Amino acid sequence: MANPKQLKVTLTKSRFGRLKSHRACVAGLGLRKIRQSVTVLDTPENRGMINKVSYLVSVEEV
Repeated sequence: MANPKQLKVTLTKSRFGRLKSHRACVAGLGLRKIRQSVTVLDTPENRGMINKVSYLVSVEEV
């Protein structure tokens, strides 16, 4: 079985002053600081969180 696809997610804007559910999505993705990047699996759950906070993050395929 091949490796599952992965996404590199980078926090580009501050999470402060945002909706509570949006802050929770950022935390769920494992992001804490601006310009911090994490690698997450390309799953429907992660895609949903990324779509919800798309104005705060940038995404690249790895």
